[in-house]
Amino acid sequence: MELKRVVVTGIGAVTPLGNTAEETWKNVLAGVSGAAPITHFDTTNFKTTFACEVKGFDATQFIDRKEARKMDPYCQYAMAAAQMAMENSQLNLEQADLNRVGVVLGVGIGGMHTFEEEEWNYERTHETMGPKYNPFFIPKMIADIAAGQISMKYGLHGPNYITSSACASSTNALADAFNLIRLGKAEVMVTGGSEAAIYEGGVGGFNAMHALSTRNDEPERASRPFSKSRDGFVMAEGSVVLILEELEHAKARGAHIYAEVAGCGMSADAHHITASHPEGLGAKLVMQNALEDAGMQPEDIDYINVHGTSTHVGDISEAKAIKEVFGDAAFKLNISSTKSMTGHLLGAAGAVEAMVTVLAVKNDIVPPTINHEEDDKDPEIDYNLNFTFNKTQKREVRAGLSNTFGFGGHNACVVFKKYVD
Repeated sequence: MELKRVVVTGIGAVTPLGNTAEETWKNVLAGVSGAAPITHFDTTNFKTTFACEVKGFDATQFIDRKEARKMDPYCQYAMAAAQMAMENSQLNLEQADLNRVGVVLGVGIGGMHTFEEEEWNYERTHETMGPKYNPFFIPKMIADIAAGQISMKYGLHGPNYITSSACASSTNALADAFNLIRLGKAEVMVTGGSEAAIYEGGVGGFNAMHALSTRNDEPERASRPFSKSRDGFVMAEGSVVLILEELEHAKARGAHIYAEVAGCGMSADAHHITASHPEGLGAKLVMQNALEDAGMQPEDIDYINVHGTSTHVGDISEAKAIKEVFGDAAFKLNISSTKSMTGHLLGAAGAVEAMVTVLAVKNDIVPPTINHEEDDKDPEIDYNLNFTFNKTQKREVRAGLSNTFGFGGHNACVVFKKYVD
């Protein structure tokens, strides 16, 4: 069976760096940090008081006000990103076979705000009124509902589900969407991820694990991947949606093509519930699998958007894995962690980083890893690798690879390359 070629034809984004893909990309290239004091709840008694929140978002620009009230913020972000991606793709749904257009989203947690709000209402009322729950509690909270809502809005009858593999969720979604198209099961897939977990339970839970940075006095400088003084990741929220399309279908309608999806990889650390394997065994395997799937050699890759969360073990193990997989070629490519700017979008991290990788390939420019200082070097990291510290770098980007690794040892990787007919 001959596999179909798959291309990216649309992008939509709601992120801490902007409520469009264009604004987000502009701020990524400028090295802007999205971190600031948390506004979603009172952080007085929390160890971490900052995060990368979405700013100035108005759901009613995309969703009817009455319907928006039935959606958790993570779902609202996904609906907005999907609408922008659809409009950007200029896909005419009246001329499409809607049975072959589907939705696969990556969601790590889902409706945390809805869950916490409902529990607060229960605690407030149950002694005097009995257990009172909102009839929309469950459909607002469940992680799959964003994919369902998108399909209902556009009448899409193709494959429809979510993937949930912690921080690898949306890269797994992209891989599934890619495979559904290249195997001929769909012609167009709406894919990406969404997350909105900057609430008491999310911040408190990650604080209890000592996973979050506590650099409360300078939040915009807190995420500093590959620097010795890194002390944890910065939580973020938002959604990015990509439109993936079978090449001949895209060409037939004259679609604008950002890049081609070349391959994907998956693996497991099989090591620890939260920590990466210290020698990067799972990270090494997932990149090898992605290269093999793409039919590429290490020297074919010019850019890696790394998982790079600004945690001690994770950054070291990923740098080790890159050196092992790419050998001499590792020192010729560019590496950057855009989490230094966007923060960590948890289940949506892979989607925002895939978008960045696609745009790096399209525009021949590599965004930076910000917040690094020359006197802040970790002796366990090889700085002969080009981490693209603090400034963008113009270069030819023939192909880029995006890594995501999740709690539970889930690893996923996707490769994008320049589209050549």
